[in-house]
Amino acid sequence: MVRRIINFFGREIRGLHEAAYLLGAFAIFSQLLALVRDRLFASSFGAGELLDIYYAAFRIPDLVFVIVSALVSISVLIPFLVKIFSKDSADSEKEIEKKKFVDSIFSSLLIILVLLSGLVFIFADKLLALIFPEIISPDLVLITRILLLQPILLSLSSFYASFIQVYRKFFIYALGPLFYNLGIIFGVLFLYEPYGLPGLTFGVVIGALLHLAIQIPFVRSHGIKPKFTFNINPQIIKNVLKLSIPRTVALAGNQISLIVLLALAGVMVTGSISIFTFSFNLQSVPLSIVGVSYSLAAFPTLSRLFSKGDIETFLLHIVKAARHIIFWSIPISVMFVVLRAQIVRTILGAGEFSWDDTRLTAAALAIFSISVVAQGLILLFVRGYYSAGETKKPLIFTLISIVVTIISAYGLSYYFNANVFFRDFFEELFRVGGLKGTAILMLPLAYSIGQIANAILLWVSFSKKYKCFDGELWETIFHLTGASLIAGYVTFGALRVLDDVFDLDTLIGIFSQGFIAGIAGIAVGATVLVILGNQEIRTVWKTLHKKIWKSKFVGGE
Repeated sequence: MVRRIINFFGREIRGLHEAAYLLGAFAIFSQLLALVRDRLFASSFGAGELLDIYYAAFRIPDLVFVIVSALVSISVLIPFLVKIFSKDSADSEKEIEKKKFVDSIFSSLLIILVLLSGLVFIFADKLLALIFPEIISPDLVLITRILLLQPILLSLSSFYASFIQVYRKFFIYALGPLFYNLGIIFGVLFLYEPYGLPGLTFGVVIGALLHLAIQIPFVRSHGIKPKFTFNINPQIIKNVLKLSIPRTVALAGNQISLIVLLALAGVMVTGSISIFTFSFNLQSVPLSIVGVSYSLAAFPTLSRLFSKGDIETFLLHIVKAARHIIFWSIPISVMFVVLRAQIVRTILGAGEFSWDDTRLTAAALAIFSISVVAQGLILLFVRGYYSAGETKKPLIFTLISIVVTIISAYGLSYYFNANVFFRDFFEELFRVGGLKGTAILMLPLAYSIGQIANAILLWVSFSKKYKCFDGELWETIFHLTGASLIAGYVTFGALRVLDDVFDLDTLIGIFSQGFIAGIAGIAVGATVLVILGNQEIRTVWKTLHKKIWKSKFVGGE
């Protein structure tokens, strides 16, 4: 029985849509747990000083993680692993080559992790005083040091995940985030009361440990057993670094831009860091389910196709994934804007999370949602470039977007406080007039501006090089934009009608209002797409009627 369960979860998924929907389904489960996690945080602590400290403590360990894990990230390792593991394993020399590659990367990863984490541990107090001077405290320093265990565990998990992706074990890959969030929830429920903030933080470490542990048995079952060695092959590291350094700089730049945004939030009213983080987490839900799922599902195939020189099918997969990211993301963005209050009140509106916190978080969520489509396309285009072994352009575009984000954050924050008309316009637009701390809305706006700029640069560059975005893609954009606006209008109208039907002072009332209004809007939007003869909705219908775990591959590979 146990073996049958392992075999089921270890199945190879080859089709783009099947793999994307599988990852999307698990992403939904993971995000549901994440929403439970955030609801526990919101109801237990509210948007206040304690959560500001907790979320601020993640920033430096997260920066360590992206710097180190870029060496072993899926985007970097898969092109190498596809070439090495596609060779005849019966050849003993090639087996030695695989062993050297795996051990060299594994050993280099451990050395870098220990050295960098050790330095950050020593100088954590000084770094935090520089970044968060308004909220620096012994608790912030302590839990930051505890959280340095997380990048070590998650970097090792990322290393194993690359092999899982090569073998298309998407079930296993998708389980990691579920266990990660379960660990955090365990910390909230069982470790905070006896141990305080450190206990809450150890829940994160437990989640990261589970994220790693779930992957190890399946990787080792394929004979991959990395061992630490000082006999590291310098040529292997050099080749990987050529691809990973641009990605490291880009990811570190993204983390630095988030640190800057949170540093700005740290000098605003108490709770601003929490408001920003809650809304950022909520907007990440559709991104994780759609953008991440499609880009991850497509990446191993894109790497194989490009390495074989099948550029035509490579571009076909890029366009196919782009069309489906657009298909799902545009309606979700519109629905998040229209239903923002219902979403936030249902998920976070309990206990210590006040009505003012809800209104500000809902407004920030709406602004973040503007860039959900752009963020999904960025993930796809970047992986397309990495599949082709090209890292320079994604790096340049990412750095430009980071500069745009930071300049926008400072400029918009200053203008918001200096210009009464501009401030009143935004407060009235998002119905937050009279609240304290509305300047926080400028930070998600700056983030969205930077992400949209990045997506436009990648789109134009990719289109110019490969000329693959034909009229059908623009037709998809036209269909989805029109249908989504109509769906949004219907949803808004339904909300007004249902105001008098449900008791909006209760959880079940606000959820029912948003759910029924959303279903009405989605039904009308889907009908419009059917009338327009949209190709994506037909593909979705066919794919959902298949047994994913028994599917063969879809499209040319």
